[in-house]
Amino acid sequence: MQFKQGANVSTYDGKSVGSMDRVVLNPKTKEVTHIVVRKGFLFSEDKIIPLDLVASATEDKVTLRQDATDLDKLSPFEEVHYVPLDETEARAAEYPAGWAMPFYWNQPLAGSLSYPDYAQAYVNQQPYRSETEKNIPEDTVALKEGARVISDDDQHVGNVDRVFTQSENDRASHFLISAGLIFKDHKLVPTTWIHDIQEDEVHLNVSAATLKNLPEYQETTA
Repeated sequence: MQFKQGANVSTYDGKSVGSMDRVVLNPKTKEVTHIVVRKGFLFSEDKIIPLDLVASATEDKVTLRQDATDLDKLSPFEEVHYVPLDETEARAAEYPAGWAMPFYWNQPLAGSLSYPDYAQAYVNQQPYRSETEKNIPEDTVALKEGARVISDDDQHVGNVDRVFTQSENDRASHFLISAGLIFKDHKLVPTTWIHDIQEDEVHLNVSAATLKNLPEYQETTA
């Protein structure tokens, strides 16, 4: 299977639910565990979908399994939590410098934000701060399509265009680098050449010269 940002995601019977946004994978084992579907047709927020609910994935389309039902009950990709401030944070909130951190003196109602601009008026209330949590498994990364690819000689050799997986074990086998300043064509890079994966960067253990010797990637026709 292959996963590309912007590819249409649809149910088994052809109903569009959104578009492909990210691939969630373990940087060490390269196992892909989930995909992130951008809010749109069916979802009012970005959703995370387990890979075992995916029946097939091509360059421009991801099809879910027939038994992938109750999609509206899928977990959101990100959730915001309101955490009470400790004593030091609360003291700092009374005299904010430029309001750099969003503090809330009561958990805000939907559609409203309450910043501590007049802290003395709320001395008997508990201040909060917001934290955004990604609903992905521990030790995984939600890789952005378009993440920068860096060679071991610190050259930006391109950006992640697509991720390819092996159907038998759901592990990422290759990723496609888009054409850029160094390469004038797309390169298919094996994941064994990856040293580290971060959300917005992939670091390789080979040089830009090694990548340059790879053949140009050719799309296969159906």
